[in-house]
Amino acid sequence: MMKTIDFISLGCSKNLVDSENLMGMFEAKNFHVTHDSDNPKGEVVVVNTCGFIADAKEESINTILEQVARKNEGKVQKIFVMGCLSERYLADLEAEIPEVDGWYGKFNYRQLLEDLLKSEDCPADDSEMGKCNVIHRKLTTPSHYAYIKISEGCDRHCAYCAIPLITGRHQSRPMEDILDEVRWLVSQGTKEFQVIAQELTYYGVDIYGEQRIAELIERMADIDGVEWIRLHYAYPNHFPWGLLRVMREKKNVCRYMDIALQHISDHMLTRMRRNTSKKETMELIERMRREVPGIHLRTTLMVGFPGETDEDFQELVDFVKWARFERMGAFSYSEEDGTYSAEHYEDDVPEEVKEQRLSRLMRVQQNISAEIEAEKVGQTLPVIIDRIEGDYYIGRTEFCSPEVDPEVLISIHDETLEIGKFYQVRIIDSEEFDLYGIVEK
Repeated sequence: MMKTIDFISLGCSKNLVDSENLMGMFEAKNFHVTHDSDNPKGEVVVVNTCGFIADAKEESINTILEQVARKNEGKVQKIFVMGCLSERYLADLEAEIPEVDGWYGKFNYRQLLEDLLKSEDCPADDSEMGKCNVIHRKLTTPSHYAYIKISEGCDRHCAYCAIPLITGRHQSRPMEDILDEVRWLVSQGTKEFQVIAQELTYYGVDIYGEQRIAELIERMADIDGVEWIRLHYAYPNHFPWGLLRVMREKKNVCRYMDIALQHISDHMLTRMRRNTSKKETMELIERMRREVPGIHLRTTLMVGFPGETDEDFQELVDFVKWARFERMGAFSYSEEDGTYSAEHYEDDVPEEVKEQRLSRLMRVQQNISAEIEAEKVGQTLPVIIDRIEGDYYIGRTEFCSPEVDPEVLISIHDETLEIGKFYQVRIIDSEEFDLYGIVEK
């Protein structure tokens, strides 16, 4: 019977949660599982793929081919593939890469365990089949924080986005299932929860008939042991204002909102099919900052969308200067098969122009980020310690999500700190994206 399974997760944190759920199910069946090993040595490798944009698809295919080469060298016995890429391109992949032993998508990946148990290598124990609880997650993050996926899919139809083509319509998880998972994770020592979804503000509409995200977060915040909750991937249209009340009243709901805006010119917002306007977007930002003083906003912006003029881009630059986002990412438009923009627009902005615009926009944001981080010097902030790296403990404030946001560096020569513990840290210096601090006695 095969006992060791290596998982390789590509793409976003939502994919990571799927991997963790499946890893927990395998571990409950007494398999040994590893994740993102530098040198996978298991008899089975499972690649969880991303199929969102061209670069991600290329990375996924290259990773599969690397494992095929290892199989041909006798280093791997079986390869299984799951996730967004195989959900979207299953027939093509099966034909092109026959060396893969099994293909699974975004929604049937749990079948992999049952199929493996039924195979000749792993005789099934019928008395145990189907009893793996999804809450048996094996965290790949440090144990003090976890991602909580509250829904899958998206009912928005932005012109550039392939997510609805991959994941289908929005599907909320029942609230009690989510809260049970949070309680279970707290019992395992988890303190911090990153709430994720393709579009979290729509949570509940499909199963309760109304937006219930504010109620979900409020009930989550009331669970003993939940010390930080952070929200990711909101949509600006029909924003649920009750969420701001919860953020303001519940001290363990971080003053942080990840809300992808993509652009600001009405010309671009219309072509992108965003169902909002410049005026509405600016009013949204002003209201968020007014109702939740100190809130940190993270957004994502796009340059080079078909039809973007120099005037549209300048409007975007001026908007970034006005909004002064605490966190901002940007990317160039890339045409995706099957999307509205691929079928109705010409990708008419030259690549060199896209690169120039992206570079300029990020230079503007770098200056803003440096100024905002410098304003924190002299403040004392709660910081959770994630890891040790070189001569520093690496931690984060409530305004920082793991892996994507600025971090707080504390010299290991000054203190002996505990991973996963909160400390009051006085900020003594800043760089463009990082802070330096000392623990207050």
